[in-house]
Formats: sequence, structure tokens, C-alpha cells
Amino acid sequence: MAAKILANLIVMGSGIMARAVVQAYRQALANAAKSGVAQETVQNIRRAGKVMTDTEARQILGVTEQSSWEEILQKYDNLFEQNAKNGSFYLQSKVHRAKECLEGVYQKKDCDL
Repeated sequence: MAAKILANLIVMGSGIMARAVVQAYRQALANAAKSGVAQETVQNIRRAGKVMTDTEARQILGVTEQSSWEEILQKYDNLFEQNAKNGSFYLQSKVHRAKECLEGVYQKKDCDL
């Protein structure tokens, strides 16, 4: 008899907890929609997916607009190797993306000449 009562209490308690969790989740979604958190998250995701600008790429590599392609490659090799040895993968990828960005710019300049 005691086991049956205990089993009923456990089943009822878990049912009540499940309903409370679902209700709390729905309320959290409603609050997020009201406060604009969902829209802000979507905007942050869109911002993160943007392409690197020429200016940002030059800042990362430490070059100017007048720098030659050879200078850019030299800076790239130096920074890439430094981050490969004792740096971070994030910085190494930023350096690589900066080189890729400027590569496109310098290829366009060569085609225009």
C-alpha cells in the first residue's frame, strides 16, 4: 500500500514539474519576444557573417594602402608563423582572412593596369 502511494506521488510530482517547465519556457519565449532579445540575436548573427573590409584587413596586417603585395605577403608570413607557434587559432585565422581580402583587392588592381 505504501509503495503504491509513493509511486502515485512520484508520478503526480513529475507531471506537475513537467507542466511547470513547459509553462516557464513559454513565458520565457514571450518575454524574449517582448523585449526584442530574439531580434537582437538575429542582428548579431547577421553582423558576424559580414565580409572583412579592406581597411580592417590592412589594420590586422599592419600595412598601408601604398604597401606592395610583397610587403603584405611578408607581414602575413611573419604574423601567421608567430601565431602558429605560440598564438591563437583565432588570430591566425584573422590574419589569413585579411590576406585573402587584400589578395582580391590587389588582383583587381593588376587587372585594371
